Amino acid sequence: MCYLLVKKFKEPSSVALKTRRGTELADFSSQLQKKLGKEVHLITVTRPSSYGEYAPFTFVKDYDEFEKAAFKMK
Repeated sequence: MCYLLVKKFKEPSSVALKTRRGTELADFSSQLQKKLGKEVHLITVTRPSSYGEYAPFTFVKDYDEFEKAAFKMK
């Protein structure tokens, strides 16, 4: 189990999705990063609490909700 996080640089919060490592995650995050550009950052972590600079976290339930939230950051 892992978490995919998205954060806009210099903004105080991020969005997190609990997911599983694998090709689905790799393909999704790669394509999303290309669409978002450089001002929004994606990272995969095992424990969001270890990344205080990304707090506070808004947790979403699926890839669709995550993508919508990421585009709102753009």
